[in-house]
Amino acid sequence: MNITILGSGFAALTAIKTLRKTAPAADITVISPAAEFVYLPGIIWIPAGLRHGRDLTINLRAFFKRKKVRHVAARVSDITDNGRTVKTDQGDIHNDGLIIASGGRFIKKLPGIEHVITPCEGIAAAEKIRDRLQAMEGGTIAIGFGGNPKEPSAMRGGPMFEFLFGIDTLLRRQGRRDQFDMVFFNPNEKPAKRLGDQVPDAVLDMMAKKNIRTHLGHKMLGFEANKVITEGGELAADLILFMPGMTGPAWSVDSAIEKSPGGLIKANEFCQVAGLEKTYVAGDAGSFPGPEWQAKQAHMADLQAVAAARNLVRDLNGLEGTQTFETFDHELVCIIDTLSHGVMIKRSVNKSLMLPPLRLMHYAKRFFEWFYLRQYR
Repeated sequence: MNITILGSGFAALTAIKTLRKTAPAADITVISPAAEFVYLPGIIWIPAGLRHGRDLTINLRAFFKRKKVRHVAARVSDITDNGRTVKTDQGDIHNDGLIIASGGRFIKKLPGIEHVITPCEGIAAAEKIRDRLQAMEGGTIAIGFGGNPKEPSAMRGGPMFEFLFGIDTLLRRQGRRDQFDMVFFNPNEKPAKRLGDQVPDAVLDMMAKKNIRTHLGHKMLGFEANKVITEGGELAADLILFMPGMTGPAWSVDSAIEKSPGGLIKANEFCQVAGLEKTYVAGDAGSFPGPEWQAKQAHMADLQAVAAARNLVRDLNGLEGTQTFETFDHELVCIIDTLSHGVMIKRSVNKSLMLPPLRLMHYAKRFFEWFYLRQYR
């Protein structure tokens, strides 16, 4: 069987490992712009110098060789022929089965958004934050995130809390926190509610104790070079960090592939793409049925990728009927890092857990990074 995977992020790499276990003889082709993986969770430590770009960028050629994967350096433009043809800037690539793991993109429609830094765009953005902080002698730092109103799960708020608390800790270590005013803004009155009912109050209490102001419950209208503009007023700011909501990959915009109202690739509980055969999606690119608190994070991408890969192999082997297919667990796991401590949060369908800030959790997050990346180095 000839299987193609789009992307080289969390979901794509987990799909490769799962396919090699369930279909050892399969021919696997990966399409992505470069044979590399960027460990985005680690960029929160770049402003403080705990990490550099080279620490978080992994060349995947050795991993692909071990897993007998063919990599095609290309950019996808469409999927046609009921999923069997992937169109790229390097030509058409055909498959017997397809897994879409090409990630999503941020919605950059707010006026003046060119004046903000969007941290999760990658290493360059985190380095820009580092350099701006080093050059500043004082001022106001405004940090916030938005969402996709048509796709509640398509947001990435956790890293923004980490940049907020991490920068606060960094400035305190440098002995210059009193020279800065920090403000957190969000259109929701209770941000982080999807992490668990107890989380918003706990996070806001942490902000209050660290003398971080809040501007909550007001719709975002736009930005200027030194200003955040909302329906509830304006915030003067010398540095603005903002994470917009997410939508589907750029190539899908003009594609006939079925999309959710929020622009993500529509899938069912088995990760099957609506309207296409032997085509599955995992990670940020997909819109999945499930609880309203489901989020876009690496852990969920991994769970979806395992289900997508196993179900695709079943599909290719001719197993029919939902009884032979598997769903993925809805489970949110994260550590909100403050540069010195970490807040462990876990949520599933049946329960939620939040631990107070612990120094151990900061080092647990750093250990997990090392443990995770060693398999790809």
